[in-house]
Amino acid sequence: MKTFQLEGKKREIAATPADQKRALKALRKNEEIPAVLYGGKEVIHFTVTKAAVRKLVYTPEIYAVELTIDGEKKMVVMKDIQFHPVTDEILHFDFLEVSAEKPIVMEVPVVLDGHAEGVKAGGKLQLQMRKLKVKAVYTEIPEKLVVNVDHLGLGKTIQVGAIHFDGLEIMNAKNAVVCAVQLTRAARGAQAKA
Repeated sequence: MKTFQLEGKKREIAATPADQKRALKALRKNEEIPAVLYGGKEVIHFTVTKAAVRKLVYTPEIYAVELTIDGEKKMVVMKDIQFHPVTDEILHFDFLEVSAEKPIVMEVPVVLDGHAEGVKAGGKLQLQMRKLKVKAVYTEIPEKLVVNVDHLGLGKTIQVGAIHFDGLEIMNAKNAVVCAVQLTRAARGAQAKA
């Protein structure tokens, strides 16, 4: 997994909900995004700039984040992100501190590899699950999960239970379909003639 460098600065939590709302609104107006770090000895409230997180958020890749808050470095992963329902502006981040001993659950992109037999016969290959949830120590989590589809026939599927990766525990339902080769009209016609 690639590492992303990110800097943040601690922020104070207001005493009343109304004051807190005003403070968060002022932060967002100042091009800053409030964030919370969980998983360590204490919960840390901090802010990051919009420009700093752009390449972390708007990418299909996953990252381990080397987060520096007021000079203190921690290894974290992005756990959750909240967007404004209308403008899609980033409202809030949740980060989780990670260690080399404790496993975490993370979504990893799926990439299909090979040329399916069903596609050669006129079918259409469709990726049903773009990401899979895996549980492992963060150093063992790959950037992507490569699924070979060479032996996938016409009308056949690959389910989560049929996939195995060393050092990873897949958390999705075993009968969930990862990819399938669907019959097209041309393939149905060819099959009917045969």
